[in-house]
Amino acid sequence: MNLAFIALTAALLAANSGFCYSSSVPSFILPFTDCVQSRGKDGFYRGAIDVTESGTRCMNWTEVAGFKERYPGKGVGEHNHCRNPDGRIRPWCFFRNHKGRADWGYCDCKQGSVRLQGGRTKLDGRVEMYLGGVWGSVCSDDWGDEDAAVVCRQLGKGISGRARAVPLFHPSMAKLHWRAVHCQGEESDLLQCPKTVWNGGECNLAAAITCTQQQAEVALPIRLVGGASGSEGTVEVFHAGQWGSICDDQWDDSDAEVVCRQLGLSGVARAWGQGHFGKGSGRVLLDEVRCTGNELTLEQCPKSAWGEHNCQHSEDAGVSCNPLTDGSLRLVGGATSYEGRLEVFYRGRWGTVCDDGWTDSNTQVVCRQLGYRLGETLLSEGLDITPVPRFGVGSGPILLDDVSCTGKEPSILVCNRNEWLRHDCTHHEDVNIACSPGRNGESLPMSMPVRLVGGESPREGRVELYLSGQWGTVCDDGWTDHDAEVVCRQMGYSGVAKARVMAYFGEGTGPIHVDNVKCSGEERSLADCIKQPPGTHNCRHSEDAGVICDYGESQHSYQEVKDPVNSICGLRLIHTRQKRIIGGENSLRGGWPWQAAVRLRGSRGDGRLVCGATLIDSCWVLTSAHCFKRYGNSTKQYKVRVGDYHSLVPEEYEEEYGVDQIVIHPSYRSQSNDYDLALVRLSPGAVGQMPGECVSFSRHVLPACLPMKKERVLKQASNCHITGWGDTGRSYSKTLQQAPISLLPRRHCQHHFHSAFTSRMLCAGSIQSERRVDSCRGDSGGPLVCERPGGGWVVYGVTSWGHACRTQQSPGVYTKVSAFSPWIRKVITRDDQKERGR
Repeated sequence: MNLAFIALTAALLAANSGFCYSSSVPSFILPFTDCVQSRGKDGFYRGAIDVTESGTRCMNWTEVAGFKERYPGKGVGEHNHCRNPDGRIRPWCFFRNHKGRADWGYCDCKQGSVRLQGGRTKLDGRVEMYLGGVWGSVCSDDWGDEDAAVVCRQLGKGISGRARAVPLFHPSMAKLHWRAVHCQGEESDLLQCPKTVWNGGECNLAAAITCTQQQAEVALPIRLVGGASGSEGTVEVFHAGQWGSICDDQWDDSDAEVVCRQLGLSGVARAWGQGHFGKGSGRVLLDEVRCTGNELTLEQCPKSAWGEHNCQHSEDAGVSCNPLTDGSLRLVGGATSYEGRLEVFYRGRWGTVCDDGWTDSNTQVVCRQLGYRLGETLLSEGLDITPVPRFGVGSGPILLDDVSCTGKEPSILVCNRNEWLRHDCTHHEDVNIACSPGRNGESLPMSMPVRLVGGESPREGRVELYLSGQWGTVCDDGWTDHDAEVVCRQMGYSGVAKARVMAYFGEGTGPIHVDNVKCSGEERSLADCIKQPPGTHNCRHSEDAGVICDYGESQHSYQEVKDPVNSICGLRLIHTRQKRIIGGENSLRGGWPWQAAVRLRGSRGDGRLVCGATLIDSCWVLTSAHCFKRYGNSTKQYKVRVGDYHSLVPEEYEEEYGVDQIVIHPSYRSQSNDYDLALVRLSPGAVGQMPGECVSFSRHVLPACLPMKKERVLKQASNCHITGWGDTGRSYSKTLQQAPISLLPRRHCQHHFHSAFTSRMLCAGSIQSERRVDSCRGDSGGPLVCERPGGGWVVYGVTSWGHACRTQQSPGVYTKVSAFSPWIRKVITRDDQKERGR
């Protein structure tokens, strides 16, 4: 392998490992929009720029052996144009440095940047765009205040502006990019707006703006970058002449709500962390933002001082302001929430509905969509030729006309109707309706579509309702098996129903429609159990309710199993789905039946997770010795849970046991990572069990096999996995995670860890993969299991240590179980003999 290839490989690894956004990289007027105009639908840059920021010509991509094959379909080929095949926001390329060696760098690309020219102050002037390597103007056709507001926001000069038009000097010679722009005013940059490209013709006036300085002083300039649309992305603020990101410490949905409000984005606000939308390119400017959700701007929230933080760009905060969907409804102008002038949402604007052909069947569909049971159409008042609608005339566009429903449709958009904006009406014909409230103003919704999402079969999942044109979730406050019974009956299931809480099937992404559902179990549909207006709740998606229908699994125990290690160890009776700890994903319930958890004893039975563990015998689990460094090795401190899936939800197949013994390997020393192994003996379970029996085995609880003393792991192990409730890359998981992992050669481990790596250790990971996989905090002591040829799963490793969680080129280190097999069997056998002798 030549030196050039080594250098190229190093450059590639650097590009893939998050080193791309150094604060030393020069930033232009708007770094995020660099080259966006020339990106394809797949998000990858397809432009023709071939020069780096330093002015160096790019190398041909085919000079890098194997690179084109590694990124098929990403624009890499027989050329030297800048690309971002690894998915980074900014395009880059390889080049030769002054020593002739291969290096890489970002490209000289200011595509989409804006500037103001010819103004009297920094807040006004003619708008110029940088496209295709050339600065050019925009013709003033249809130029409005919404367009001006986007430019002001893009430049960090406030959130509103006034549109102007100024003469073009020498129009025939002026460079024009666009004839017209059609922004809604909520976009973060001009490139996101619909526009008409300039194809010649006449244009004497160019687009210009004046940004409103007063608003710029009130609100902190803020923008979203890196998202798939203008309503989501990494949050960046403008301070002291530069854009920078916010650390995700304390970042939650309340902060996201303020950001969305400040940007003028309606819909459901959701907070994201861990650089979800990509890493920022400037400094981290803020940390510890703690909004209540009621503030008008981010500046009003408690937060750190500017520039004070303990974060990296991998912790950049983001938000998604999920916009209202076309067809969402609201009632305006009434004295209550269930009556008023009907308005519908379309392409970012609210508008009215004309009453031509309007019937009570239409009203029933609208009321059901809004969450009410019945309704009536209210006629206009007055005897004049132009009667006035009961709740006043609208002021926006008339969006729908000639609507004709049968009364059974789930949404007004399903009804027969004219095309959007096609009508022959005035606002004196706006539809006014009143839906029927229940007692004390409670809404009484009719039956609404229900679905189950995120389950392992169609019979289970997160409960979602279709209301107001959107699917949304149910909060788990007061959620019981009676509520689950009604949901299952409504969906056609007649068996036993079980309620699940705390986002057992994952968190939803839409609105939370209902809360405090109260069913007796006899109702025909969930709609009959809703006692408060839809949309009223005090919940987050971490409280989404779920159900399991036709629940029929029982805990069948294997009887009289005298030698579980040889007879049933390593069996996986529930593993039909192989999916995603770091780089991991939710496992199947019962898919890893030997997974156990060592927990602190709590006064309320809610002790925290200390370490993962592996069930290897009816009365024994295997874990790490270092798990007992912090709280000591007193058996009264701990309990062991088996059969667990969701760590916060009690489940029928999970059991907890006290601890009789903690046996730490005699050669373990707290100042070292060597001999990091411990055995924990469980207290007997049910009364009347035979000596030496503690855990009753079932489909969800089975032991893993132990390796033989001289079993050559690297030669025989395949299909290896790690499991646990540890760090998933964003937070600690509530549900058991799994991730495939590769065992690495011993020489590779010694190269990374030198003398700290001993013959009693294994290391594993995915060092050169784009998607890192590793065990992290919370998974200490947990299993690394591999499928043995011919069947059966063997615990080859116990999670021990590593330099840092998911650090590039630093694998995880595991205690090598085969090196301790004789000691493990000796401890278990000696104890069993002692038990039988009692």
